[in-house]
Amino acid sequence: MKFDEKGLLPAIAQDAETGEVLMLAYMNQEALEKTLSTGQAWFYSRSRQELWHKGATSGNYLNVKKVLVDCDEDTVLLLVDAAGPACHTGNRTCFFRRLGDGLRIVSDDQL
Repeated sequence: MKFDEKGLLPAIAQDAETGEVLMLAYMNQEALEKTLSTGQAWFYSRSRQELWHKGATSGNYLNVKKVLVDCDEDTVLLLVDAAGPACHTGNRTCFFRRLGDGLRIVSDDQL
């Protein structure tokens, strides 16, 4: 696997049955290894700078059925069975808002 300069790679969680994209998070090597060994999704929190077991506090675990690697070996796709909403807002997926529904594109220099 090709991790970025911070030791991370994007991980997309997708519902194994419906194909719906549930969320995008990041993994370091330890998170990837824990995901493979436990069968549940582990990520690396960039804001808290610590390992994060998805569902540990909410009960909304992502049970991993298969892990696929993209052609460049710098992104993983987790095919999962979600035990509840994937999004911290309570929505099934993190991708529940459409650009244009009160959302606008903001460049870094506008933040």
